[in-house]
Amino acid sequence: MPAPPPPPPAAPSASAGAAHTTRADDPLLALADRCVQCGLCLPSCPTYAVDRLEAESPRGRIAWVRHIAQGTVAPTPAGEAHLDHCLACRTCESVCPAGVEYGALLVLARARQRGRRRAALTQRLFEALAARPRLLAALLSFYRWVPRGWRRGLPPPPRPSTPPAPLSGPDGILPPDAPAVALFLGCVARSYEEPVRRAVAALCAATGTAVREPRGQTCCGALHAHGGDTPRADTLARRNLDAFAGTATVLTLASGCHGSLATALDGHAETVDAIQWLADHASPPAFLPTPMRVALHLPCTQRNVVGSVPALRSLLAGVPGLDVVELDAGTGCCGAAGLNMLLDRERAARHRAPLLRQFEASGAERLLSANIGCRLHLSGESELPVQHPLEFLASRLAASTPR
Repeated sequence: MPAPPPPPPAAPSASAGAAHTTRADDPLLALADRCVQCGLCLPSCPTYAVDRLEAESPRGRIAWVRHIAQGTVAPTPAGEAHLDHCLACRTCESVCPAGVEYGALLVLARARQRGRRRAALTQRLFEALAARPRLLAALLSFYRWVPRGWRRGLPPPPRPSTPPAPLSGPDGILPPDAPAVALFLGCVARSYEEPVRRAVAALCAATGTAVREPRGQTCCGALHAHGGDTPRADTLARRNLDAFAGTATVLTLASGCHGSLATALDGHAETVDAIQWLADHASPPAFLPTPMRVALHLPCTQRNVVGSVPALRSLLAGVPGLDVVELDAGTGCCGAAGLNMLLDRERAARHRAPLLRQFEASGAERLLSANIGCRLHLSGESELPVQHPLEFLASRLAASTPR
């Protein structure tokens, strides 16, 4: 697709600033200037696939934020909305021949957007709750009692086990000197992922490894950074750095959290997707024969940031008789994108619909997805089970598997 001509420069307004910014002192312009406007990103962009508008493509957004940063165009509500719609999936980054760091560019662009336009009250409320995981968990416990018709598509969290199951595995406590890994809990996942955490404990116990949950950890800060609140994202990163001090390896369960946590712990602890860790460190576990068809959704963050898709395919291939159908309808993006599924439900549903249709037509008995936001979004409109792949794999462990 040929690159369109750049938009005609508008006369600078008071809101655009009196002086133009130079590339030498603006990291946003430095990132934007790497884009050669080739358009190879357009076919992979979920928002462009839905709207077929240049302004809803990575190329269009980069051109717009470049002009705003230069002061040659004044911000407009329409332009801000196009920037809002970006799902931060980073698929464009994975196909870009010029190596544009679109994820970093988007964080900077959203931070400046937040400086010129106050975030909506609902967004600020959700961000505040995510930064206080214990309060969020308490509120979600009450959400279980909300009538189904009032839940706005978000399923209730499972009831916690009583008493809480030990994280050393289902068959007893591992020796005190057993090697251990730490587990990142996240924010909303604390309430929704207890079954997943037990599953990871069982799978790790099969390798002789214990799982620990260090105190003091908090939200990874990804939704704050993507919403433009970088100061709070930095604060959360420092808290997680303190919480995991002295830890060698930290496992993540949600692919959407992985990148932010890895950045926060860089140089202090190794951050590994639990799927990748199990594929790398476990001898092939013994799984029960499972003559079943499952649908596999590969979250954007797992494909474009974490890179654990081959490891997941390998683990699932070890289950005898299992038939795996990968969902790839549309662009493969479900549209959850952190808070997007709550703040822009109609557009998020448009991204989700092709995947749900493919799931229903596949004949699969359940859907597997490695990101908490994607699972919540997909399960909101599906009557069939939606699980983390590791929860499913743990349920298929053979009794003879060493623990």
